[in-house]
Amino acid sequence: MQWVYFGKLYTSKYQADCLAKRLEQDGWIYGYDDPYSVEIFRSRRGRYGVRFIP
Repeated sequence: MQWVYFGKLYTSKYQADCLAKRLEQDGWIYGYDDPYSVEIFRSRRGRYGVRFIP
């Protein structure tokens, strides 16, 4: 199992957290499998991103 990185970095952790929650919740709304794990990470330059394991 490998991490899949979402293609955009955000300036605030709040923005990345909103995307992470959306990834977790959209599966049951649209009928596809939920990601195994969703995580917020911080890049070397201080921006935030989202990665997940499908």
